[in-house]
Amino acid sequence: MLNWQQAFDACPLIAILRGIKPQEVIPVADALLEAGFRLIEVPLNSPDPLESIRRLAAHVGDDGLVGAGTVTAPDRVADVEQAGGRLIIAPNLDPRIASEATVRGLIYGPGVGTVSEAFTAIEFGADFLKLFPAEAISPAAVKAMCAVLPETTPLLPVGGITPATMAGYLEAGARGFGLGGALYQPGIANTEVARRARAFIEAHASWAATAKQ
Repeated sequence: MLNWQQAFDACPLIAILRGIKPQEVIPVADALLEAGFRLIEVPLNSPDPLESIRRLAAHVGDDGLVGAGTVTAPDRVADVEQAGGRLIIAPNLDPRIASEATVRGLIYGPGVGTVSEAFTAIEFGADFLKLFPAEAISPAAVKAMCAVLPETTPLLPVGGITPATMAGYLEAGARGFGLGGALYQPGIANTEVARRARAFIEAHASWAATAKQ
């Protein structure tokens, strides 16, 4: 079974499928996996999200790690786990959700916007930090945050990220991203999802290659 570190090392980009319907998840997942994605999130404010997660988990198997986003109530953690989800991603930091995820051995990524929130999230066992909303937080601010945060807990900007804006955050110290509307929107063709997925993968690979030089 693929664990968090293996999936993150393979591709540090989380696909956020907000608004997806259960009957759509398999072809979209195939497009993402073929492009190189290994982390897939279905926000709980999507139509029938637990059924989507159930289908995704069964289909993806050992090729990826799936779970829920917009987890804002602790009792939803058990629901996600029962559906086969292993990612618990939230827009905020809630100690109750952190505790539920930790007890169940799930991967927890809470939303943070400040250094204080980030350190508190780390104390509560966050596996990664969802920097949200990234539209309101510049790469310069990310650089300042990364200067004091431990490298063992990745910082992932989420919100408004496009292939063109990734490099600035990566240069500032971000380790990956959560990708929403610029990657997937309800109703778009699977071929378009595939094209967008490849664009993100290529942009990240291009930056990584340049950074190694």
